[in-house]
Amino acid sequence: MIISETERLRIRTWKESDRDLFFAINSDPRVMEFFPFRRSRAEADALFDRVGRGIAETGFGFFAVALKAEDRPIGFCGLALTDLEPHLPNGTVEIGWRLATPYWGKGYVTEAASALLRYGFEEKGLDEVVSFAVAANTRSTAVMQRIGMHRDASRDFDHPRVSADYPTLVRHVLYAISAADWRAKAEK
Repeated sequence: MIISETERLRIRTWKESDRDLFFAINSDPRVMEFFPFRRSRAEADALFDRVGRGIAETGFGFFAVALKAEDRPIGFCGLALTDLEPHLPNGTVEIGWRLATPYWGKGYVTEAASALLRYGFEEKGLDEVVSFAVAANTRSTAVMQRIGMHRDASRDFDHPRVSADYPTLVRHVLYAISAADWRAKAEK
């Protein structure tokens, strides 16, 4: 199922043939630089299945991002329900992404994330979308800024699933955009 399309990209549900790309991005040390782990093939396959089920059940999740011309997957971007109580209340929707390194620096994440914000606010009726990352992950925080999100330092948090064994990866900064702010930006 196609969620959205842009000039260059198709944002869609995952296909069985996308498993290799999904594993590649979840095991790549550069892509996963700000995560305390790399996924094995079995772990990536289990997550692939879980993501697919979540999308089917809720309509939210991390969708495949594919080059539109050949429908070749290059990564993912999505709107996902978070489960990070008490830091983010149930029902909070986050936008997130991962892209295979050959496709970095081409504006694909900004393009996909912008399309998904429109989808979230116009079609899903969301009130707010958040995103969070390790502060040193300047590639991701730059995308957050380019798509109109604003840092909310009062909502920064220590990620409950990151061990204190990785002190530089525990603290996360939070960016957010409200539906009203998104509409004001879209009208410009």
